[in-house]
Amino acid sequence: MPKQRLSDEQILTIVKQMEAGRTAAELAREVGVSQHTIYAWKAKFGGMESNDAVKLRHLEDENGRLKKLVADLSLDREMLKALLIKNGLSS
Repeated sequence: MPKQRLSDEQILTIVKQMEAGRTAAELAREVGVSQHTIYAWKAKFGGMESNDAVKLRHLEDENGRLKKLVADLSLDREMLKALLIKNGLSS
């Protein structure tokens, strides 16, 4: 059975239900995830509102893109440095 990805709003609803008194085991069984996942969601999204979760998701996406960009530029720099050393142009 393929994994389904829950939206931030759905996760926030689950976290709020847990904060309201429902047990993690009960929610995990209902949603079809492990209890550990419920606790991880609570640690990440606890006390957030919907717009805060959307902002967090956008920041995480942007951070991932920036990390890839830095990795690509670092690789290009190392390749150019190796090429200069190979051609004897480096001092």
